Amino acid sequence: TLVTVLLGLMATPLWAQVPGGQQVGLARYLQSSYAGLKANLTAAAEQMPDADYGFKPTTMPEVRSYGQLFAHVAAGQFGMCARLSGRPDPTAGRNLEEELQTKASIVAALADSFVFCDGVVAGFSDDDATTFVRQGQGEVARSAAMVGLVGHNTEMYGISTVYLRAKNLVPPSTERQTQRRNEAALGPR
Repeated sequence: TLVTVLLGLMATPLWAQVPGGQQVGLARYLQSSYAGLKANLTAAAEQMPDADYGFKPTTMPEVRSYGQLFAHVAAGQFGMCARLSGRPDPTAGRNLEEELQTKASIVAALADSFVFCDGVVAGFSDDDATTFVRQGQGEVARSAAMVGLVGHNTEMYGISTVYLRAKNLVPPSTERQTQRRNEAALGPR
């Protein structure tokens, strides 16, 4: 049920990209979702000025700063892709949210986390969906772990758009959508 709900929440962007008559399996769907999120998260991390990386949209102490949000994404990706690949987490024992203090270091860690995950995601197949990976004290289906990775990144990108809008910046996904609409309105050339 969780997989169905999460896939339903992410379905619209992918369906718009699927050529008519093609079937899209779980692996391809998750790979496409990951690629879109990678583009959005990378662009959003770059978009916010360095001076605003400490920005929080509230005074609540438990809310992450913009920079901490992206350090959290990087840490989450390293952890999940380590479990999915069986490789050690290169950030194990570190607290990236506290350790990384500059835009440059956070953007670099985010990029490194995508490099770490890219092969894991690209290598995922529909046949892998029902195999298990260790998570905590137990094991979960590899497909559930992949959905968790995509779901977490979707949530974090959504949160980042609030920060961007609070600084009067248009989120990358909205910029692309507006550009597509404008191009469609112009019609064929």
